Amino acid sequence: MRRGSGLARALRSVLLVVGLPVVLLVAWWFLTARSTVYFNPPLRTIVGTFGETWFEAPPGEGFGGSRLATDVVPSVLRLLAGYSAALVVGVGLGVAIGSSRALRAYSEPVLEFFRAIPPPVLVPVLMLFLGIGTPMKIVVIATGCLWPILLNTVEGVRGLDPVLRDTARAYRLGRVATVRHLVLRGAGPQIVTGARQALSIGIILMVISEMFAAKDGLGFSIVQFQRSFAIPEMWSGVILLGVVGVLLSLVFRAVTNTVLGWYLGYRRSQNGGA
Repeated sequence: MRRGSGLARALRSVLLVVGLPVVLLVAWWFLTARSTVYFNPPLRTIVGTFGETWFEAPPGEGFGGSRLATDVVPSVLRLLAGYSAALVVGVGLGVAIGSSRALRAYSEPVLEFFRAIPPPVLVPVLMLFLGIGTPMKIVVIATGCLWPILLNTVEGVRGLDPVLRDTARAYRLGRVATVRHLVLRGAGPQIVTGARQALSIGIILMVISEMFAAKDGLGFSIVQFQRSFAIPEMWSGVILLGVVGVLLSLVFRAVTNTVLGWYLGYRRSQNGGA
């Protein structure tokens, strides 16, 4: 019975994940099947151009000359670089600010000021100092991803049980051990919440940063297709961007389940194993 119920839960989870996307794709397919509008081509036309647009390379260049290699891979690498930098800086500063009442009081006005500035507004400014290359795009992504990670980390550290801090002092845990075993683990759920929000922001900023005087990237390709009126290719880029977002979300969920295994197990025990 347990094996059967486990299989049923797995199938239900799969249906919940893929059910709505499949319904939307089917609806899109049939609603546009007879479309003659130039800017809204049938989905079958978009799907037909997908492989040629992103996976095929000019003769003699091999796979390394395909747009997947020259545009999509650099975009994802820039996203990962900016996101990783924001994660390290945000968690580090968040632990420091959340652990010190005086530091929090001094830094809160500054944090609120910079948080209110939309990251896309910084793109023209950063272009003046960093140019249009990869460093500018990484800084834009890192700047936008920083704030949800930082602020959630601060709140997570502030919300730690004072009894746990007193217990750590009573057992004479060192500062590094306290941060590692108490602060980071206790604030882990809040940090993960901020990291999840930052990932969505990072994908948006990845595309926006590549739309400003860029020479490669997924956002650059989508804009180029739009400007050259290659509408099916443009839509294929939008679909590919969604696929990249879904894959990154799945990877993030797998990492989260590993890092917060103890917390998820505790929640399941509190809910009666459901």
